[in-house]
Amino acid sequence: MAIRTYQQFTPQLGARVFVDPSAVVLGDVEISDDSSVWPLVVIRGDMHSIRIGERTSVQDGCVLHITHAGPFNPNGYPLSIGDDVTIAHKVTLHGCSIGNRVLIGMGSIVMDGVVIEDEVVLGAGSLVPPGKRLVGGFLYMGSPAKQARPLSDKERSYFRYSADNYVRLKDQHLMEGYSSR
Repeated sequence: MAIRTYQQFTPQLGARVFVDPSAVVLGDVEISDDSSVWPLVVIRGDMHSIRIGERTSVQDGCVLHITHAGPFNPNGYPLSIGDDVTIAHKVTLHGCSIGNRVLIGMGSIVMDGVVIEDEVVLGAGSLVPPGKRLVGGFLYMGSPAKQARPLSDKERSYFRYSADNYVRLKDQHLMEGYSSR
């Protein structure tokens, strides 16, 4: 089963959300309208909250988790993801905050306390170390991720194109009955 209650929390899914049956979504998780969760994704809100905005796609093999509150981190770190975000294959997001209109490249790792502002592209295979802030309007790449250059207007228009493309694809999957809902 893809959607699981943990303790008193059952994931809340907005309208027209697609969750592939091979994915696992559990605990204090909210996924907003028209978002999609693809095969073999794990979204584990078992010790803090995870919030995913509208028209956001979480692609195959991603792991989304949080940092619990405890003696070494009194408040913990929830995971927050904005609208129109494309999270490519095998990305790990852990206790961070992702703005709107962001593309996170395949295999990237974003760690605790990171803030990625609106309109950022994070290149494939990048590592964003704990506590770093990625300022909007730029491409970041590397391990550790470094600002590479400003985004072009064409790149900025790609955010919504990518989000809309995944909305259309998840709608096709929903029409064919391939959802855990």
